[in-house]
Amino acid sequence: MTESHQAASDAPKTTADQATLALTGERTVPGIPEENYWFRRHEVAYEYILDAVDGKDILEAGSGEGYGAAMLSGRAASVVCVDYDQSAVEHTRARYPQLTVHQGNLIDLPLADDSVDVVVNFQVIEHLWDQPLFIRECARVLRPGGRLLISTPNRITFSPGRDTPLNPFHTRELNALELTELLVDNGFDTPQMLGVHHGDALLELDAKWDGSIIDAQIDRALAGEPWPASLAADVARVATADFAIRTGDVDASLDLLALATVSGG
Repeated sequence: MTESHQAASDAPKTTADQATLALTGERTVPGIPEENYWFRRHEVAYEYILDAVDGKDILEAGSGEGYGAAMLSGRAASVVCVDYDQSAVEHTRARYPQLTVHQGNLIDLPLADDSVDVVVNFQVIEHLWDQPLFIRECARVLRPGGRLLISTPNRITFSPGRDTPLNPFHTRELNALELTELLVDNGFDTPQMLGVHHGDALLELDAKWDGSIIDAQIDRALAGEPWPASLAADVARVATADFAIRTGDVDASLDLLALATVSGG
């Protein structure tokens, strides 16, 4: 289950390709040009952690469409997915048969204690009602020394000046300090905290679109306006290489990426 953008109403809800999961606004999916900015912004985090999952037994908690788990399966020893949404589970099983996929609640993971080396949870925790219990579940299923890799929109930049999320699918968004406290209070050592930022090419597009290519998409969706051809072309050509993941300026980042080790490991 991953974060999708407010411009989903401008993108087709279904496609002729039956292998494509319908876009509802709750999660991002591959293969839709209008969704490409958000898809690449999520995909870059999976690329970043490939070395960390090499040869490991992985759980993706909240696997959504399944594209991320499929990426990880090329490097991991094994990948197990858990997602609450039955339609997403059925889609993932059909499209990515190399994955083991369970339908289940993330606060009651259907895995044994000490059963995986890494838990991946990308763009999901902001959707959960009981975030502390979920983090404790991650600690339970991890082996000693295991790691939780977690990404989430940075509340400071995603819903600026608000305590309640702008996105109707979100329950609670976090800043870097809040995410750190959540992890440390529920079974993990102090995490390494990184941020996802626009790289040079996207900064150029920000300047082209009156300061924000994100707002250019969202504002037109909220106004019910069609995209100009130049905006559609700019969004469609965004690549993961156009984003930068780094430790500096975390509070100014678009998304947070925390790398945490289970306590006592």
